[in-house]
Amino acid sequence: MAMAAASSCSHPSFSPAGYLQRHRHDGGPCGASTRFSPLPPPRALLWRRPRRVAPTTFCSAPSLPRLGRVGWPRREGNAWLLSFRADTAAAPGAAALGDPSKALSALLPLVVAATAVAALGNPATFSWVSKDYYAPALGGIMLSIGIKLSIDDFALAFKRPVPLSIGYAAQYVLKPLLGVMIAKAFRMQSAFFAGFVLTCCVSGAQLSSYASFLSKGDVALSILLTSCSTISSVVVTPVLTGLLIGSVVPVDGVAMAKSILQVVLVPVTLGLFLNTYAKGVVNVIQPVMPFVAMVCTSLCIGSPLAINRSKILSQEGFFLLLPIVAFHIVSFVAGYWVSKLPQWRQEEAVCRTISVCTGMQSSTLAGLLATQFLGTSQAVPAACSVVIMAIFGLTLGSYWGSGSRIRDVAGGFLP
Repeated sequence: MAMAAASSCSHPSFSPAGYLQRHRHDGGPCGASTRFSPLPPPRALLWRRPRRVAPTTFCSAPSLPRLGRVGWPRREGNAWLLSFRADTAAAPGAAALGDPSKALSALLPLVVAATAVAALGNPATFSWVSKDYYAPALGGIMLSIGIKLSIDDFALAFKRPVPLSIGYAAQYVLKPLLGVMIAKAFRMQSAFFAGFVLTCCVSGAQLSSYASFLSKGDVALSILLTSCSTISSVVVTPVLTGLLIGSVVPVDGVAMAKSILQVVLVPVTLGLFLNTYAKGVVNVIQPVMPFVAMVCTSLCIGSPLAINRSKILSQEGFFLLLPIVAFHIVSFVAGYWVSKLPQWRQEEAVCRTISVCTGMQSSTLAGLLATQFLGTSQAVPAACSVVIMAIFGLTLGSYWGSGSRIRDVAGGFLP
């Protein structure tokens, strides 16, 4: 669309020499930023004052923002015209703000915190949830992941092998090693050791995709990384668990693989099938799936917290929180800086995404496996981890999304 240079916003003025001067407009109702570059003067120009007309502007009311981008100015007759076009890329999160699923995802940290308070304050709220409900609840969470996937998503793995490989190695190599070292450094009790290490060996969390969105990271990479780590957890998690804690607590790797196959791979595959061949069904169930995932997450968190309330509120429980907090902080930091190594030189958006995916794991899956194969008390680290990683991950994502940087934190303490 073309419009005259005259506008209710501060548009460029014409100098006597005939140049279109540089002009910058920052802020305004829509927060746009526009720059006009100088143009060479025509050989013969006789400027005359244009007839006053109603001002035209691309800046609109704050309630209905319209973003535009300046094209090449051109001269028609006695007026210079500027071409504008809609620029949807200027606000990548604009469409997501009106997405109900994003709004529900934003409430998940509050739901997690409220679940922890209710389970510890009034255990009867969640003590009725037996371990028999864990598998269906976790299956609902995995189905919500599967309906967002398509065959094309997995084809991207071959086009982006480096960032995907870095994130996958951070998930299944770096994080388990960090978990073992931190558990031994804090001399974690045997009642929680196996469950804590198991929590460090599971796949990425579904919530990491929303945290990547908040941090202005690579959301597509986050979804792909979570999907690949979730599907491969059928084999990788039992193997890692057997290697790291098999000498402490006997682990039935085959039975664990079958359980993961039932509660992870089957729902994810079903969701992928529906999204590929039954779009109509997906369009019906997709709006409610975030709510289903939220309820299922609340049940998987609240039950182990309510059942083990006395241990958590004791001195032992307090010392359990310290290694869990340290583990998540170190995982976020390590995931970021591993991606920054000179050998990889990944973009900032990729580094943020890998950081978030490394620090956030599917603790609900760890809680289910711990309850089935290690004992109820071993599910406590996983339940505590859900609360801590949700708060830390979304807080970090919001911090990055606001334009802040990690090195600004250290700079604030220096003169």
